[in-house]
Amino acid sequence: MVPSIVSLVRYPVKGMTPEKLQSADLEAGEGMPFDRVYAVENGGARFDPQNPKWLPKISFLMLMRHERFASLTSVFNDRDHTLTLLRDGKQLAKGNLKTKLGRQMIEQFLSAYMKAELNGPPRIVSADGHRFTDISAKAVHLVNLETVRNLGDAIGLELDPLRFRANIYFDGIPAWEERKWVGETVECGEVTLSIFDETGRCEATSVDPQTAARGASIPSALERIWGHNKLGVYAKVVRGGRLRLGDILKSPETAS
Repeated sequence: MVPSIVSLVRYPVKGMTPEKLQSADLEAGEGMPFDRVYAVENGGARFDPQNPKWLPKISFLMLMRHERFASLTSVFNDRDHTLTLLRDGKQLAKGNLKTKLGRQMIEQFLSAYMKAELNGPPRIVSADGHRFTDISAKAVHLVNLETVRNLGDAIGLELDPLRFRANIYFDGIPAWEERKWVGETVECGEVTLSIFDETGRCEATSVDPQTAARGASIPSALERIWGHNKLGVYAKVVRGGRLRLGDILKSPETAS
């Protein structure tokens, strides 16, 4: 099997629905376009759009603690930044996130829908050039589907890869081989990626993205079986270009 990219994903609003892409234009030093450009602050008003700084994910509504968030389907229009929230196909709220009124429409809905999980009034936040990723570095997140299958086989569950909330999913590489890539570069079509760290897993991965139900603890299973909580790798874009489904992935192993 030729190693290749099988899925490209972005998350316009942190913690909300993934959006699958046919292609993505990556820039050197940046992450996936329109990935985590918005977040919903969970009270506290700590984020300053005029002086944006990275904050830990506990500052925002997210799946690690708020699985009810996963029961919503979000649709983001990147042309005008309109966000639509649905449940079971029924529209619940809609607003243009670039406008105060549009943000208020979404915030008012979340105030009621997420009432039990809120630490204060929810606030939709953003800032030019800022990304609400789990790490402070601008990066893309890669996950090996064979590793996901291996984990699923070990715990007796068929795992939806989307629970790992990566940007790039690839196949055709043996399970866990990607752990050896840290410190190496990987070629993906026109793009060159520098792998710099593994992805430590939290309890967000224990939430089924299809049902919003919290199940067996994925981090605990990783620790119990393999002695670590890692699954996936982070990479910096060192050469930009267009990334497409089906692009061949040239890892250190396949290049040797």
